[in-house]
Amino acid sequence: MEKFEITILGCGAALPTPRRLSSAQVVNIRQKLFMLDCAEGTQMALRRSRLSFSHLQAIFLTHLHGDHTFGLIGLLSTFALLGRIQDLHIYGPQDLLRIFQPQIDYFCVDSPYKIILHEIDTHTPQTIYEDRSLTVTTLPLSHRVPCCGYLFQEKPTLRHIRRDCIEFYHIPIAQINNIKAGMDWKTDDGTIIPNDHLTTPPAPIRSYAYCTDTSYRPQLTSLLQGVTCLYHEATFAHEHLLLAQKTHHSTATQAAQIAKDSGAGKLILGHFSSRYKSEDILLHEAQALFPNTILAEDGLTITL
Repeated sequence: MEKFEITILGCGAALPTPRRLSSAQVVNIRQKLFMLDCAEGTQMALRRSRLSFSHLQAIFLTHLHGDHTFGLIGLLSTFALLGRIQDLHIYGPQDLLRIFQPQIDYFCVDSPYKIILHEIDTHTPQTIYEDRSLTVTTLPLSHRVPCCGYLFQEKPTLRHIRRDCIEFYHIPIAQINNIKAGMDWKTDDGTIIPNDHLTTPPAPIRSYAYCTDTSYRPQLTSLLQGVTCLYHEATFAHEHLLLAQKTHHSTATQAAQIAKDSGAGKLILGHFSSRYKSEDILLHEAQALFPNTILAEDGLTITL
């Protein structure tokens, strides 16, 4: 299968600590890199990850709080120093241009590459990025400022043709893609060989959803049905439910409920409050409802 990996660069909440940086991730799909949020310290974490700066295609910001954006201008400046020439697209909620365009105009005035800002509607799901292999769709979230998550989803691939059938039925190379697309094969004596004998099913479609920062939002589940892996904020334990509601964040139990109701394959908890010396309380709380739950860790890479 083609590469589909998520690397956690930072998974803490508002305050970076010696244990955790604030929010940032990289999604690696077929060696194309996409960044999710860009907190303070992100470019140093990116260097430690050994991921290639030059393969970054786009940056997606969930919202414009500092613990998700304070690393952006520094990263853009570093790209210029490294001689990047490929355009870089940055997606984010309203006020993206008002806040960042003046900084880009000042700090990146001599940049050898073009920085293109896209403001997106955070109220309605929409596909904002698409190429031959994937789509990126917004996920409306509920926070103190306009905020959205992102769903990365592979496009369906063709079926796999059996090599032994190619040799046995003397199928020419020119017809292989047609058979992968579903065509039957007719032999020289007129026998029809059905496609399901010649091929095996394509690899299952994989998807990844990134949901932070948000209060509990059950309506998300209709957009996340069958998601392969869900990253959902779990800023607080359930004992701090009132604080979660006040600050428009979620508890570990609520994150697990979203994963369960979505039929997710795996849940990654993140965006941890610095009040917890150990996040095991959050892990155990979520696993009681959704067993296939893990904790995010700075530097962790998950392969789908």
